[in-house]
Amino acid sequence: MKRLSLCLLLIASGWLHPALAAETSPAPAPAAAATAHAATHSGPTQVQVVTSLGNFTIELNEERAPLTVASFLKYVDDGQYSGTVFHRVVASFVIQGGGFDANYKQMPAARTTPNESGNGLTNIRGTVGLARTSAPHSGDCQFYVNLADNNSLDPNPARWGYAVFGKIVQGMDVIDRIGGQPTGARGQFKEDAPLDPIRIERIERVTKP
Repeated sequence: MKRLSLCLLLIASGWLHPALAAETSPAPAPAAAATAHAATHSGPTQVQVVTSLGNFTIELNEERAPLTVASFLKYVDDGQYSGTVFHRVVASFVIQGGGFDANYKQMPAARTTPNESGNGLTNIRGTVGLARTSAPHSGDCQFYVNLADNNSLDPNPARWGYAVFGKIVQGMDVIDRIGGQPTGARGQFKEDAPLDPIRIERIERVTKP
């Protein structure tokens, strides 16, 4: 009875919310806590993008863009990107790829991802984002790399932005090399398509020691 009276007193005084009291999860067991600690300190997931013009490495931000990173890694693990190209190159803006083959034919994508552009990550040079159509939640397997600071791609109160989910940590010179390739009309594209296809041979997870 004394314990019940104390709980009622805490609820009444605002120190304990009834729903939180009922739904709060128990503390993890020591072994689970140790596993979570080890995973946290293993560092962010990285992938290497192997292209016909060189390789670069993306560090993924699973904390800020969990849905986008999970979908991207699923595409990576499924081999979605092998044999695709960078089909759009706009100097001093972005390079975009992952969704078309070497004949500039669009490849099927298994899923789209909810827009996470409000995650606090901005479209500065060297960041990687999820490409999409004008529909805010249409991003699938295509990604882009910012060649410059592109705050026009960030969200604002009037519209959705383009979700950043990673950054280049190695090989920015390769990104700039891709961004400097001559472009024009190829396949279904009337402009901005590399005249010589820039192939993505594969994307693979970086194995950490």
